[in-house]
Amino acid sequence: MRNLDVTTLRSFVAVAELGGVTRAAGFLNLTQSAVSMQLKRLEELLDLSLIDRSGRSVRLTASGEQLLSYARKMVDLNDEAFARLTHKEYAGEIQLGVPHDIVYPVIPRVLQRFAAEMPRMRVQLNASHTNKLKDMFARGELDVILTTEGKLDEGGETLNEIPLRWVGAPGAQVWKQRPLRIAQGRVCAFRPDLISTLDDAGVSWTSVVDTDSDRTIEATVSADLAVCTMLEGTAPPQLCELDGTDLPDLGVYLINMYTAGRRLSEPVQRLAAMIRAGYQPLRQVEQIRA
Repeated sequence: MRNLDVTTLRSFVAVAELGGVTRAAGFLNLTQSAVSMQLKRLEELLDLSLIDRSGRSVRLTASGEQLLSYARKMVDLNDEAFARLTHKEYAGEIQLGVPHDIVYPVIPRVLQRFAAEMPRMRVQLNASHTNKLKDMFARGELDVILTTEGKLDEGGETLNEIPLRWVGAPGAQVWKQRPLRIAQGRVCAFRPDLISTLDDAGVSWTSVVDTDSDRTIEATVSADLAVCTMLEGTAPPQLCELDGTDLPDLGVYLINMYTAGRRLSEPVQRLAAMIRAGYQPLRQVEQIRA
């Protein structure tokens, strides 16, 4: 009988979900060579090719896609069994606040891992805008928040730095018009800096929506009636980042994390550590690009 090793399967799942050995290694706190060796041993054990290495990006073969479904179940079952047999009897609720545009790809995986490790703890996810999340945090309504902002306030830590990009419809033409038509939520944290950037660059502009709804903004922009700004890599499929325009550079924004109080409970500490670990490989990739 041949047995599949859970540690090796965990590395395989991480590579498949994070899109590469570099990100997976950072997420698992392993070296890239260690992750590559585990994948090689897994392929030798199964006598199958699991990853297509012919291109620059990681792609699973048909066998790899089939294994991924089993691997996820086996890793999750392992984590669930270990957590239920060894975890302390923590029970309660944690209020987590995250801006809409950065919920993916880190937060769902963190929530899954946290639930397996502390099954009696419930994480209530509050997705909103940075300004609202900071107000709720100040009132003590949230235990942990992530923010997208241009600076770091006292008591926080920066998890990643991401450029802000101009976004429009595929093949957009509206960005050529003056005054520039913009669609940005009235409570969006990017809006004040966006307006200041346009004013400083001498670009006349007009706001074509007055809304807090992301869907309204996306519909307006996808119809090529306006442009908006989003963090790099967060534009929905119906929109795209605008390259090759004469629009001014928008600079870099920080993804920050704030936790309530100096003496945090162990569950809150653990959740914060998982979020921190989730952003580590993404930050490493940004540093490599820079």
